[in-house]
Amino acid sequence: MVKIGNVELGEFPLLLAPMEDVSDPPFRKLCKEQGADMVYTEFISADGLVHEAKNTFQKLEIFDYERPIGIQYFGGQLESMLEAAEIIEAKNPDVIDINFGCPVAKVACRMAGAGLLRDVPLMVKLTEAVVKSTKRPVTVKTRLGWDDATINILEVSERLQDVGIQALSIHARTRSQMYKGEANWSWLAKVKENPRIHIPIFGNGDVDSPQKALDYRNRFGVDGIMIGRASIGYPWIFREIKHYFSTGETLPPPTVEERVRAARQHLRDSLDWKGTKLGVLEMRRHYAPYFRDLPNIKPYRARLVTEMQPETLFAILEEIEAEYSAMEMALA
Repeated sequence: MVKIGNVELGEFPLLLAPMEDVSDPPFRKLCKEQGADMVYTEFISADGLVHEAKNTFQKLEIFDYERPIGIQYFGGQLESMLEAAEIIEAKNPDVIDINFGCPVAKVACRMAGAGLLRDVPLMVKLTEAVVKSTKRPVTVKTRLGWDDATINILEVSERLQDVGIQALSIHARTRSQMYKGEANWSWLAKVKENPRIHIPIFGNGDVDSPQKALDYRNRFGVDGIMIGRASIGYPWIFREIKHYFSTGETLPPPTVEERVRAARQHLRDSLDWKGTKLGVLEMRRHYAPYFRDLPNIKPYRARLVTEMQPETLFAILEEIEAEYSAMEMALA
């Protein structure tokens, strides 16, 4: 049984990665329904919380049906990290997760996110202070290092464990790789082989199929897998991996009816949570992956990503279901 503090996650948990502008409550709900064992919020700025930014506070909203859930945040200043931790704890998450992995320049170049990989003593100082300030389990998500010449994940994992974190998620790329190139999971195996490491180690990066998930579990010995980009528009990745683990069989892909049902639910919940304008705009990134590989879907997709009226969007989804379900039946 894998545990983060007293939070039980099962024998080999699948975690939904925190993703900016993606892992909001509507999306987390879909992934939870499809088998994600733990989900995380979008990453939240400590400074935004301290300065009471409205959009930042909205990201703190969590629901009981999502549990266990972690609220992830980032920052580089001790005072704001501690004040933000107090705000987060009041929201009653199961876990507080610190982001030391975000590679984007506006975060990393301001000595937050992956930027702290260039100053491990400061990373350790911030983490230790947060651990001591809260009763919640504290975890960290990070990367292998700043670049290939400065991979320091072996040192980082030991030092963060020593100051009290209770799980570590590792994106198996360096900051300089951003999201390009191949993730190097061999470093995760080295972390797991370290006899001093006793906290759960979760692997992240490039897992996009049940077969790869099983291969990475067996080859690298991680305690669970965190899935990010492969889940966008495809929350079924969680159920497919679990089914493959338990049976060795590959589930058929979701039907058109299932795809439309998920897109419809996602749109409806986005409208409820964000309001009409933002709910419509932020759904646009999801339509292409929801309907990937459907023949001649481009005209429908073009309409979905330009239309602003919710009623018309729901009508387009109905059109897609009618046309492609008939196509499926004809090919069955």
